Amino acid sequence: MITTSSPVRGAAGAAALLLAVTTLACTARRDPVVLEEGVIAIENQTDSEWKNVRVVVNDYFGGSAPALAPGGRLDAPLNGMQTGMGQKFDRGRMSVYKIEVTAIDAEGNPVKLTWGKDRSASDRR
Repeated sequence: MITTSSPVRGAAGAAALLLAVTTLACTARRDPVVLEEGVIAIENQTDSEWKNVRVVVNDYFGGSAPALAPGGRLDAPLNGMQTGMGQKFDRGRMSVYKIEVTAIDAEGNPVKLTWGKDRSASDRR
């Protein structure tokens, strides 16, 4: 039995393979800090464990975790964030403009991630 291959089918297969490789190569890396539906998701995208992970929202509201494994994810609900005086973050009255994540990696180096930015002086009035 003799089989033949269609040049059109071969070209289509090659194009599909090229598209798949290009898509994988061009896939953007995920943001390590994401705010969605009232939860801050922090992803350790390094090969090193983080210790003393601290999350601060809008310079005042904070929360912490003892560690975050390499490739691990920490979900921090906004309603769990509070000031040093115990005031809770109120999603109904407040907006998130800045999130800072700090930690220490396994080698003792500081880790700092920032989402958003400082509010301008005109926004604070």
